[in-house]
Amino acid sequence: MMKDPARVLFIATRQIGDVLVTTPLISAARTIWPNAQFDFLGYRGKLDMLKGNPDIHELIETPERPNLWEYMKLFNQLFQRYDLAVITQPSDRSYFFGSIAALRRVGVVVEDTPRSKKNSAWKRAISMHWVPVDYFHQHVIIEKLKLLEPFYQDKGLDLFSYPISVTPPVAEALTPLIQSQIRHPYIVLHPGPLNAYKRWPLSYWQELITSLVNDGYQIILSSSAAKQDLELNDAILSLLSGKVRDSVLNTEGRLSLPQAATLLKGAALYIGVDTSVSHLSAACEIPTIVLFGATPPTNFGPWPNGFIGQKPYQLRARSQIVQNVCILQGPGDCVPCRKAGCEDKADSRSECLDLLTPTQVLEAAQRMLPKK
Repeated sequence: MMKDPARVLFIATRQIGDVLVTTPLISAARTIWPNAQFDFLGYRGKLDMLKGNPDIHELIETPERPNLWEYMKLFNQLFQRYDLAVITQPSDRSYFFGSIAALRRVGVVVEDTPRSKKNSAWKRAISMHWVPVDYFHQHVIIEKLKLLEPFYQDKGLDLFSYPISVTPPVAEALTPLIQSQIRHPYIVLHPGPLNAYKRWPLSYWQELITSLVNDGYQIILSSSAAKQDLELNDAILSLLSGKVRDSVLNTEGRLSLPQAATLLKGAALYIGVDTSVSHLSAACEIPTIVLFGATPPTNFGPWPNGFIGQKPYQLRARSQIVQNVCILQGPGDCVPCRKAGCEDKADSRSECLDLLTPTQVLEAAQRMLPKK
C-alpha cells in the first residue's frame, strides 16, 4: 500500500466557481486521509468559497500576476513542504507551483488535440497520476475526484459509490441594512456573468421580474462588485415600472460570498446565468434554475448535492431537472458549442440564449417553486 500523505496542497489558480467545485475532492480526500493537513493555494480574492471549510487548514493566496519578489516569497513558502500536490487546473502555472511544493503530484491535463497532448507531455511526466479534461462528456467535479482514484483503489474503496456534494462557505450574517429590506417569500436573480456571451437579454429579465412580482414575490438582484455587473443590474432596473421596482431589492455587489450563501438559503428560488453564484445556489440546496448557452452542462452544470454517479446531466435538453437543479438551454443543433458565443469572443452574443424565452423560464419557475 502507498504511504498516506501527512500534508497535502490543493491548487486551483482560476476563478471563484473553479474553487468551489473542488470541495467534493477535498471531502473525498478527507475520507481516505482523516489525519492529513490540507492547505489550498489559489488566486487572491478567489478563495472566499472555502471560508470556514472544516477540512482546510490554511488558505494560501497568490496574485494572478506575481512579480519576481512575490514568486520568490511563494517559492520559499511552498518548497518541498508537502507530501502530495493535487493540481486541479491544467495551467502551466498550477503545475509550476505543484512541482515546487511536492515530489508526488497528481493533476488535470488537456490532451484533446495532438498539439495539446504534445504541450502537456511534461506535465504527465512529472505526475504520478493524471486525468484528461473532457469538456463535453465529463463533469468537472468527476474530473477532479478522479485525481484520487489510485489512492481509493489502493484502499479498496469505490470513489463513486457515495453521494457527492459541494460544500458552500460557512454563512455570514447579512448587513442590517439589507436584512431590514427583505420580505418573504423572495427570489434571488443573478443576471451578470463574467463574460458577455453568457448574458440573457435585458428585456427578458424585465419580463421575468414583472411576472414574478405580480405573483407576489420580492425580487433580490445579486451581483458581484464589478462595474459591468452593477451597470447591468441598473440597466434592468431602468426598464421596470415604478410599481414593480418597489418590489425589487438591488444588493449592489455589497455581499460577500458567505453572506450570499445566507441570502440564498432563505430564498424560495434562484434564477441565474452560468456563473459561480449559480453553483453556490445549488450547493445551498435551494431550487435553482440556471440559463445555459455555450457551456456544456455535462461539464459545468451546477452539481445537485447528494447525487450518486458521474453524469447528472445530458449534453443537450431544453429543460432538465435533477433534484434541486433545473438547467435550461436554448434551441439549436449547435448547442452547446463551448465557444465564446456566436462570434467566439468574450463580448459576443449567443443566439441560443436570445432564443431561450422568458416563458420557458417562467414555466420552469412554476415547477421549481414550493407550492404556496
